[in-house]
Amino acid sequence: PKTIQQQAKKPAEKFRFSFRKEDLWWTAGFAAAALLLFAVQLLINWRSEWFEAPLRARVLNYVWGGLLIFVMLTIANIVEVFLIGRIPNRVSRFNLKRIFRLVVVVAVVFVAISVLFVNWYAAVVSLGLISLTLGFALQMPISSFIAWIYILARAPYRVGDRIRIGDAHGDVIDVSYLDTTLWEFGGEHLWTDHPSGRVIKFPNSTVFDTPVFNYSWPLFPYVWNEIKFQLAYDSDLEFVAKTMREVVDEQIGDIMSQKVKVYKDILSKTPVDELQVKEHPVVHFRVSENTWLEAIVRYLVPPKEAGRTKTRLIKEMLARMNAEPDRVLFPKSNLR
Repeated sequence: PKTIQQQAKKPAEKFRFSFRKEDLWWTAGFAAAALLLFAVQLLINWRSEWFEAPLRARVLNYVWGGLLIFVMLTIANIVEVFLIGRIPNRVSRFNLKRIFRLVVVVAVVFVAISVLFVNWYAAVVSLGLISLTLGFALQMPISSFIAWIYILARAPYRVGDRIRIGDAHGDVIDVSYLDTTLWEFGGEHLWTDHPSGRVIKFPNSTVFDTPVFNYSWPLFPYVWNEIKFQLAYDSDLEFVAKTMREVVDEQIGDIMSQKVKVYKDILSKTPVDELQVKEHPVVHFRVSENTWLEAIVRYLVPPKEAGRTKTRLIKEMLARMNAEPDRVLFPKSNLR
């Protein structure tokens, strides 16, 4: 079977632009509504005798406002599907869509207000009073909206990242204007880092007072992991260390060496004293609480592949060490 680093050398799939039929239906619907309102406007101008002058002006104002809104929605849908949808980077595409939709909503509200309120001063005063009233009642949503802007600007996490915030662990699948959605991994029913099937939601404002642990930091999307075995004191420790190092080297050695160099480069640009970080796996031994020795090997791995990588390494290590029962002695106690 191929090693992990051989599998990692597969060429990345190229981005392919695609769109849903629903997007075309929405665009066609907005365009049809705009054409209908345009026809109504022409008809009212042609049959001016149908309405008295004041009523005719008001109706035309409403029709013109609706026409402008549907034209804006048509253009916005085309831009979102055929321009923003062509951006290869998934995270950038997602964030830009959110920002663009917010701009469109603000523009639509602006047009609607200009149509409904002839007196702008009265409109501003009314909106000010409404905003003041709602501000006290909607402090959390407003705070979450500001946090959404903070998340876009400072990027404590992005869509696709694996994070831990408070008691929530999972992959970020959505960052809306008010809340963030995680696809939970691990959880109370699983000891592994596989998806639990549950979805976690929390308000965006949580990032203001809760530490965010991001396992998918763009500059270094890797985490340190370790495998440990309990051994008897009279085991051949040199053989155990050599076997564990060889297995990790064969599976992820080249990848780990490259990533540790990146890790050292990042550390060198910070005030943190340079740590002794080896480019190849190192095995350490320590005495466990159960009077056995523990053999521990540390290695780098992408967070979303930690479970699969650990399983594969353990299988290979056990196969080689069990083949030498006289040199590797495992605990026989039921306390193991």
